[in-house]
Amino acid sequence: MIKIVGLGPGSKDALTIGTINELEASKHIFLRTEKHPTVDYLKEKNIVFDTYDNIYDSIDNFDEVYLNIAKDIINKHKNMTDLIYAVPGHPLVAEKSVFNLIELCKKNGIEYKVIPAVSFIDAMIESLKIDPIEGLKVIDSFDISNQILDKRIGTIVTQVYNQLIASEVKLRLLECYNDETEIYYVRAAGIDGQESIRKIPLFELDMQEDIDYLTSIYIPKDLKNKKDFNDFLDIIEVLRGEDGCPWDREQTHKSLKKALIEESYEVIDAIDQDDDNSLIEELGDVLLQVVFHASIGKEDGYFDIGDVIEGICNKMISRHPHVFKDADGLNSSEDVLIKWDELKKKEKGYNSVVDELKGITKGLPALLRAHKIQEKASKVGFDFENIDFAVSKVKEELKEVIDVYNTENVEKIEEEVGDLIFSCVNIARFLKVDEEIALNYTIDKFIKRFQYIERAAKDKNIELTSMTLDEMNELWEISKNLG
Repeated sequence: MIKIVGLGPGSKDALTIGTINELEASKHIFLRTEKHPTVDYLKEKNIVFDTYDNIYDSIDNFDEVYLNIAKDIINKHKNMTDLIYAVPGHPLVAEKSVFNLIELCKKNGIEYKVIPAVSFIDAMIESLKIDPIEGLKVIDSFDISNQILDKRIGTIVTQVYNQLIASEVKLRLLECYNDETEIYYVRAAGIDGQESIRKIPLFELDMQEDIDYLTSIYIPKDLKNKKDFNDFLDIIEVLRGEDGCPWDREQTHKSLKKALIEESYEVIDAIDQDDDNSLIEELGDVLLQVVFHASIGKEDGYFDIGDVIEGICNKMISRHPHVFKDADGLNSSEDVLIKWDELKKKEKGYNSVVDELKGITKGLPALLRAHKIQEKASKVGFDFENIDFAVSKVKEELKEVIDVYNTENVEKIEEEVGDLIFSCVNIARFLKVDEEIALNYTIDKFIKRFQYIERAAKDKNIELTSMTLDEMNELWEISKNLG
């Protein structure tokens, strides 16, 4: 049998009678490490043991270290009837080598027994005077990048072995906590004469000189710390609540349609301006729209933000089988887009090109929708041979506009103007010009030139409404020459 025992957090007083009895009765004892305060007590009692400290010196990766220890224990068991594997703290708390060993025991049909012990968490709770019933999360520093941090519960980060690990832990924590957040630095919890507990600001974590294998930290619950996504959800619920904002309570999915479009364009403008601060603000406004709609959906009982997140997560996974599933690798962005379209057709149940064309939402700006429609048709060969044909089509459509603009047939005029604009999009597509960018450039140019006219009029103390069109056109031509 393999018996797995814990040596407690470090004080000999924390050793259980059961553990001492097992150690004194065994001839084959193996310690994960000798670097533990309790080991001195074992030496005083003349308990003979071997350690695995040499493995730490030969292998850099801790996961490999713990796996190799477990494998070696299994091998030693073949020649020994009974043996003990001893680890710091409690065997089942933050002890990867123990879980590796248990897995191997099950795989090889080897009987094992875990002897209960006092864990470092018990020592931390006692030293810090915290009640875990109020919420306590324990994180291994080596796994902190995979953990979701939550300011709503107290958090212990253990195995902060050195300055390098402390620095990595600090950087991860600073993503969710303010740099001045007060944390508890705890070294040698529960060990008389060695225990050190002190409050420090988070940003000083990796500046402590006494960091070693007995170091852990505790971040208390702090609802007022850096805002997170859950805070945002709560804010929207308050605004939509009985005592919230009258305007926010009145909004519906339909009433918010225009806002979502406007906020999206403001994001695009921030990107074009290369303004990161503005981009942060505008992305927040778009996120507001998403959460707002999710809040309304929750109130109506149809969906909530969880459904939105789960839906997009599932879509991203299903649309990227080359990343998340065992599928043939895609070697280029073009390959990815082709596969994306194939998967989208399957998901949407499109059985024809017309289905795909109808699937392009009418909520898009008309220029962008026209571009996408033309691209879809082009993929099956329905397109002009070259740009010369596209140019001829524009001339043809312009003539048809000229032919009808003097009539009173409003519907026909509207139709022909639409045909002309649609043909212009074809030109842009052939020239690989983004028609939205091109049109916005022209609009900005118009504003700049008109600004010149207005300024010139003001310099002459003339009201714009008093100027003739010829006078305005003269100033317009001057503004054109200015760039």
